[in-house]
Amino acid sequence: MFAKRIIGLLPSPTMMLDQRAKELRRQGIEIINLSAGEPDYDTPTSIKEAAIHAIEAGFTHYTQPEGIFELREAIAHKFKKDNNISYDPSQIIVGAGSKQILYSAFQVLCDKNDEVLVPTPVYSSYIEQIKLAEGKPVCIKLKSPFKLTAADVERAITPKTKILLLNTPASPTGAIIEKAELQKIAKLVIKHDLWVISDEIYEKIIYTGKHISIAAINKLVKEKTLTVNGVSKAFAMTGWRIGYAGGPKNVIRAMTTLQSQMTSNANSIAQMAALGSLKSGKGTREAMNNSYIKRRTFLLDALADIPQLSFVAPEGAFYFFVSLEKVLGRKYKTAPEWCEALLKEEKVAVVPGEAFLYPNYFRLSFTKPTVTLVEAVKRIKRFVEKNS
Repeated sequence: MFAKRIIGLLPSPTMMLDQRAKELRRQGIEIINLSAGEPDYDTPTSIKEAAIHAIEAGFTHYTQPEGIFELREAIAHKFKKDNNISYDPSQIIVGAGSKQILYSAFQVLCDKNDEVLVPTPVYSSYIEQIKLAEGKPVCIKLKSPFKLTAADVERAITPKTKILLLNTPASPTGAIIEKAELQKIAKLVIKHDLWVISDEIYEKIIYTGKHISIAAINKLVKEKTLTVNGVSKAFAMTGWRIGYAGGPKNVIRAMTTLQSQMTSNANSIAQMAALGSLKSGKGTREAMNNSYIKRRTFLLDALADIPQLSFVAPEGAFYFFVSLEKVLGRKYKTAPEWCEALLKEEKVAVVPGEAFLYPNYFRLSFTKPTVTLVEAVKRIKRFVEKNS
């Protein structure tokens, strides 16, 4: 009845768990939902006003498939200022969220059975999107502290390798790849003539170190790199669905052609809101980041007070990736069983590591107020002590 590519397609586990927690809440069951990677802040007023102005001005028609020029120009300026990458507006595409941008990239760059190197733990949508493009995901399993190295990449390369996927800072671990390692990886990319898709959606949420874009390493690797980003995480605009990418003109043209047949263009009003975010959203973004710093500091101490759990301090993003290896094998054999019991008994929702192709762990999002996190950790600690 259905196409084979759909029969094998898995739903997003993080989205499914988030929806389940919300459904329980609608039923009157109070859930502390730490599953979603979504800022708890409202979209800044100046950004909402830009959208309202667009509506009032009648900016409600089709735009260019690749996005309005003014937004692409602002994105090019952002790449130059923040990432030291020079892109012309003709090298920029705007889509319905970074997830759609990634989907288009895999469709454009993957042929059947092309191998895509994917460091794991990994955001699961990458895997399903690669499969939809008939590519073959090749997982590079990282060990704690989950930082990809050039040696890891080199061991995984075969004659069929076409693309290297990077996500730094990473979900679910918050790990950042330092400049020296990116330089080594860039040499491998050029040596083996690979494409790089670099997802940098968390670049503005950093606690230690500095974000470096691989496309900024040198001109040769820039010509083989698609740099993906968006406004969802940095500006609390997850529902607006605006992502973007910069890259070689031929890749951007191909993605634009594909997008013209999929969505025609990203939402016109949301594009104007995104333009507003790039022009005036810095202050609110910094305020959000300050709250993430405080929440992270609290969790570093609070989770360390549960000796049965272990973790590596996240360098970026807003997640803790927590090991259950000391507690599994007794009452609960797997992370999904443990997380399900935590939800049932203590009404706390976290994401099992299997959602990121990494068993025996769970991801905890700290996009909730500290007072909520205090209660959540209290419940988690009680659950661990009761079941250890």
